[in-house]
Amino acid sequence: MNTPPIAIARTPLVVVYGTLKRGLRNHHWLQGAEFLGSDCLTTVALYDLGPYPGAKAEQSRGVEVEVFRVNARLLADLDRLEGYQVRLPKCGVYDRAIHTTTFGPAWLYLYNHDIAGFPVIREGGWPASGSTHGN
Repeated sequence: MNTPPIAIARTPLVVVYGTLKRGLRNHHWLQGAEFLGSDCLTTVALYDLGPYPGAKAEQSRGVEVEVFRVNARLLADLDRLEGYQVRLPKCGVYDRAIHTTTFGPAWLYLYNHDIAGFPVIREGGWPASGSTHGN
């Protein structure tokens, strides 16, 4: 089951903060999306899970993200990549929620699993400066 087209029409933007960012290993999944620009969100914190980050809806001093305009096909592709389960969103690897950005409301993937013991990023971006990660 895909996101209803009406939801895409209302919220055609997606926020990325990890391997989907420009220049990183999964950015090709956004082929055909329109890059709107960078933003800084204080409504999420990132957890460095090693090969990729996971976002949690927590206050931060500002996490660096990129915002893209997508269509229904691209969002469905991202859902598959992120392990988002439309019918049981809390059971997938990631859930999806709308967050406010400078460019308007946008979908953001939130990590569903336990983050205990993982380093938190409450300011700046992922990968951290000097990191060799690729998410």
